[in-house]
Amino acid sequence: MTDNLDDLDYLDGNAAAGPLSEFFAIDVVSARGRCASCGRIDALATARLYPNSHGLLLRCPGCAEILMRLVDTGDSVCLDLHGLSFIELRRG
Repeated sequence: MTDNLDDLDYLDGNAAAGPLSEFFAIDVVSARGRCASCGRIDALATARLYPNSHGLLLRCPGCAEILMRLVDTGDSVCLDLHGLSFIELRRG
C-alpha cells in the first residue's frame, strides 16, 4: 500500500456533480445534522436563524454555536458548514 496520493487513480471534482446535485436539490431544512460542538442531532429546521448584514447564521438550539453560515455577495454564494459534523438527507 502506498501513502503517496500522487500514485493513486483519481477523478477531478467534476465527477462529484451528479451525487452533489442530488444532495443540494432537496429541501435542506428537513435534513438532520449533528452539531460539531455539543453533538445534538436534529433537523436543520429546529436551528435558530439570525439574519444580519453579513448573511444568515444558523445556530444550534442546544448550545447556540454556529452550525452554518450563508453569505450571498451578489456575485457568489458562500456556504460554511464548519459547525456541522455531518448532514443526513433522507430520500423520498
